[in-house]
Amino acid sequence: MKKIYGTLALLLCLHGLGMGQGLHLGLKAGSDLQKIGGVSFKDQFNFGYHLGGFIEIKLNDKWALQPEFYYSETRMRRGDSLSALYSSVDPFKIRLTYINIPLLLNWKIADQLSIQLGPKYGILSNKSLSIRENTESAIKSGDLSAVAGLQIKLPKIRIYARYQVGLNNINELPDQEKWKNQVIHAGVGLQLF
Repeated sequence: MKKIYGTLALLLCLHGLGMGQGLHLGLKAGSDLQKIGGVSFKDQFNFGYHLGGFIEIKLNDKWALQPEFYYSETRMRRGDSLSALYSSVDPFKIRLTYINIPLLLNWKIADQLSIQLGPKYGILSNKSLSIRENTESAIKSGDLSAVAGLQIKLPKIRIYARYQVGLNNINELPDQEKWKNQVIHAGVGLQLF
């Protein structure tokens, strides 16, 4: 209950600050196409989704800072190399869920169009490689990515499309191939205030 009251108090404070300072808070949702590079996974993008929120802090007429916080989930397919390591892994049951925290810099290039650039850190919150609970995981718990994309800003709506490429190896297994995330991230945001 304390968390709920704390969250409501934070939202009210942000709303009060945002009324005069160019600060906006909103919700976002959309789809992800994710691929992990390496022969251990099928060389294809897999469908997923994301849900979360954003804060937009206007710096001046051309620039804004946009931190976000969102949850994403994708189901992957294993490749032949991962099959050799984990023969019990169902090829359709590799599920990755992340808590993502991007910090984007928005550069307004037209009235309603911005380029978005920045880093994103993803925290792996669930790594399910098998229906058996004791399967050892091969995926690291953190993923640092570079983000580039476009955003269309309407009065209360944000429409965005971004490409995210992993900067670090997420393979936890020693002396194995490197795995890097790639994500095509698109969706809609609703500005609450």
